[in-house]
Amino acid sequence: MPTREKDHQDNKDNHHQHQPLNAADSRAPTVLTLNDLAQLASYSLLDTLNRDPDAKTDGADHTPRQVFSGHYVTVNPTPIQNPEYITHSKNFFHELGFADSLAQSPEFIKMFSGDTSHVPKPMRTAGWACGYALSIYGTEYTQQCPFQTGNGYGDGRAVSVLEAVINGQRWEMQLKGGGKTPYCRGADGRAVLRSSVREFLAQEHMHALGVPTSRSLSLYVSKTEQVDRPWYSEDSRSDDPDIMTSNPVAISTRVAPSFIRVGQLELFARRARRNEYPTAMQELESLVLHLIDREYADVIDKNLSTPEKILKLAIEFRRRLTSLVANWVRVGYCQGNFNGDNCAAGGFTLDYGPFGFCDAFNPLFQPWTGGGRHFSFMNQPAAAERNFLMFCKSLQPLLASNQDQQQALKDIFEGFAGMMQTRMQHMWAAKLGLTGFNEALFNELETLMAQTPVDYSMFFRELSAVPDNIEALQKSFYGNDPQWADWFGKWRALIDGETDPKTGQPKTREAISKQMKSVNPKYTLREIFLVPAYQQAALGNYEPVRQLQDVMTQPYAEQTLAVQEKYYKLKPSELFHMGGLSHYSCSS
Repeated sequence: MPTREKDHQDNKDNHHQHQPLNAADSRAPTVLTLNDLAQLASYSLLDTLNRDPDAKTDGADHTPRQVFSGHYVTVNPTPIQNPEYITHSKNFFHELGFADSLAQSPEFIKMFSGDTSHVPKPMRTAGWACGYALSIYGTEYTQQCPFQTGNGYGDGRAVSVLEAVINGQRWEMQLKGGGKTPYCRGADGRAVLRSSVREFLAQEHMHALGVPTSRSLSLYVSKTEQVDRPWYSEDSRSDDPDIMTSNPVAISTRVAPSFIRVGQLELFARRARRNEYPTAMQELESLVLHLIDREYADVIDKNLSTPEKILKLAIEFRRRLTSLVANWVRVGYCQGNFNGDNCAAGGFTLDYGPFGFCDAFNPLFQPWTGGGRHFSFMNQPAAAERNFLMFCKSLQPLLASNQDQQQALKDIFEGFAGMMQTRMQHMWAAKLGLTGFNEALFNELETLMAQTPVDYSMFFRELSAVPDNIEALQKSFYGNDPQWADWFGKWRALIDGETDPKTGQPKTREAISKQMKSVNPKYTLREIFLVPAYQQAALGNYEPVRQLQDVMTQPYAEQTLAVQEKYYKLKPSELFHMGGLSHYSCSS
């Protein structure tokens, strides 16, 4: 599952815990060829949900159009020209039992760069794409759909090509940049190398950080195919891109138990409420039950009635979503564009578009120039609550006949804010090495971090050494403020008074430091490291991407002195406010 075992914020705090290796890591790989993988194919979505009745059976469906009903359209991915291997996730391959050699085999490269025309049976040659609705901070929108109806909005360049059951876990594999679909809204269906490198590395980094996420499988680039995109000129301080650039196209494969989004539930709930066609309510119910089967079968008893399952689903999604967002803030991650369609109904991070990791702490940090304050760093808990509201509204039509069930759903929603606050408090306490949350200490810290900018991840990592004096934290500061010494003294007094709840004995400095280092990463995937890597990749040098992958999949480890000097440092002042490095209007 997408780091589901790391949903340990249900415990006492938001600790990162290193999990034991998957059994597949300790034995020889079992998937050596594409034919081996084909034998694991199992298409639950295609076999249990409804296809758009207007979809073309041959998958040749690449022109924008309205999709009025059905859960998916059959569509063939469009292969990139002359694909070349950049990297694959060694960690994920090992978890799946895949041989590393598979990633560079001709058959595997062909399929996962978009050519599914001759895949081995029982794999299917056609892929699929899904529609979804758009809500922004709890408000429904349709104008982003070219038809102004909401029937043309969905997977515009993401094409799923395989569902497979591997080691007892169902996975869906989806090509990002796999070409046009009926939902492409007139765009070219491609992803550029820049965004593909960012998403590939971010997914595996987030997994290593202990944050629930979709996973990365492979990354291929075309040696000959390019597309034009607006971007930023060198040293640009513009909010919006100021030049057009030619970019190599790439396809990254992302993997999750499903790619069902809150926006998908919203789409079918809107149709059901409006009774747009005779089977609208049935399609909503079947999608919700499919979501439960795909994402929540381990916690929702299949023998429950449908209303009971729905209420349990709301409780479980609330648990996961509050945990997820507390984890985001813990590691300094800002989603940037946390619309309902970018919110996975399975409760994990999905769609790494205009994301960013904090450099200098700013509660209003927002890497996406179109995102506004409502999706900024410290507002993510409130944004999550709006997405949870839309999730609950999407379930309401299925409970319309029973007032008690509707009230129960309302109560579940109203409990979100309290649960979110508790998650955040546990997380802050853990980052500070404290057993309990100290509101006064935290409020003073947040104010100081904003007034005298500090590097978010470096500050908490340096604090994790439990130093004797404030001077030890100077390397994480972008400025100075005498008030820091007073705050530090208060924090150390609390730390010195910490006791082990099991023994009642004072906690040792070493024990506190070890716990703090387990939740405060040393390395985070910032743009100052990403930009040089994808720029070199565009020149055909993929080693920087692979090196960055190695570093960022060990974010809590000290690593070597050379790695520390290169990747553990303040952002240079001249790079702040630079377009494409501190902010971007898109990253496609």
